Amino acid sequence: MDDHLHEPPDTFEGRMPKELQDRAPRRHEDSDGTQWWSYEGNLLVGSGLEDVVGRDPTTWTRAPVRDDEMRRGSWDINARVADMDLDGVYAHTCFPSGAFGFAGRVFAQSKDQELGLATMRAYNDWHLEYLAGTHPGRIIPMQLIWMMDPEIAVKEIRRNAERGFNAATLPDLPPHLGLPRIGDPYWYPVLEALEETQTVACVHLGAAGWVLDPLPNRPRSHDPQLDYTLAALFPASSMVTGIEWTFSGVPSRFPDLKIALSEGGIGWVPMAVDRLDYMMDHSGASLTSWWKSDLTPSETLLRHFYFCMIDNPSNLGAYTMIGSDRIMVETDYPHSDSTWPDTQKLLENRFHDIPVEDALNMTYRTAEKVFCHPVPDSWLSTTAVHGGAAVLSATDEVASR
Repeated sequence: MDDHLHEPPDTFEGRMPKELQDRAPRRHEDSDGTQWWSYEGNLLVGSGLEDVVGRDPTTWTRAPVRDDEMRRGSWDINARVADMDLDGVYAHTCFPSGAFGFAGRVFAQSKDQELGLATMRAYNDWHLEYLAGTHPGRIIPMQLIWMMDPEIAVKEIRRNAERGFNAATLPDLPPHLGLPRIGDPYWYPVLEALEETQTVACVHLGAAGWVLDPLPNRPRSHDPQLDYTLAALFPASSMVTGIEWTFSGVPSRFPDLKIALSEGGIGWVPMAVDRLDYMMDHSGASLTSWWKSDLTPSETLLRHFYFCMIDNPSNLGAYTMIGSDRIMVETDYPHSDSTWPDTQKLLENRFHDIPVEDALNMTYRTAEKVFCHPVPDSWLSTTAVHGGAAVLSATDEVASR
């Protein structure tokens, strides 16, 4: 449920309307060799920490990394599949790079909305044809949605579901993009279309351009202390999203909508459950005036969301509260948090004493069910089980099906 891309230079070539092709995002290279994306007069680039697997950690910085400096699997699907084989991972679910935003916010915020919509469609075509189509089954097709117009979004969601997309990436906290909160009627047609087509709503922390920051108005100059602070708070950012979506009314209005929270881990969930229950016991009397569900808020959180984790050694036991059928292991390839190429070793160590059925759920069965993306018997027959842990990683953007 949590893998990422570094889009190659030809991502948009031949996929735009002829009259707009010259205005599509283009790879730009400075005289010093730095590579950027150029779009609508802006230079776009993600953090250098997005493409560091296989490199010496002492060389990692936030400075942009050239294509020829990063592991080829970051942008080449053949090399990526080879790396997945090395890691014992059957399938990835890939979010866009930080340059375009994990939910494609750069396209949505285009000054020319016609261009933005065409660019988003071209991106989806590239994702389906090249990324997911080159090695069928190894990439779970995940579409961007046109968040600026729900009517258009609905048509695209239904069309893409027919084409083979079974996941979509959504902004976690839309108001940070100037859009209504996720519980607003603005989103109802979009969420209904996702529910009816069984398209998984993949909600990645930071997809709307916000993560929890104790000093949000500070200058955004390079600051190592800031980098580490924000990264350490990722699980707390996911808790913010989980609570916002819980109280939004979305789970009760769309009970069959599958919502996956990417990269937030599971450690925050028991704390959220305890806090929600405590609130209801002490100040929840007024909740009945607007709460439209037979479930309590904590029950809503546990029954309507899927949680994705990279590594939670101190609170792995939370799976007994959440349920192993609501958790998916992720590898975050090719980011600095990635467990590649040692995912199987990690799973063996972490899941050694966990019941086999729970280990199998978290490593692939939950993802297999959520994304309707079965793992072939031929793959499973060659995948060993060590100490109760299936050496098959069902990840967030790398959901191993």
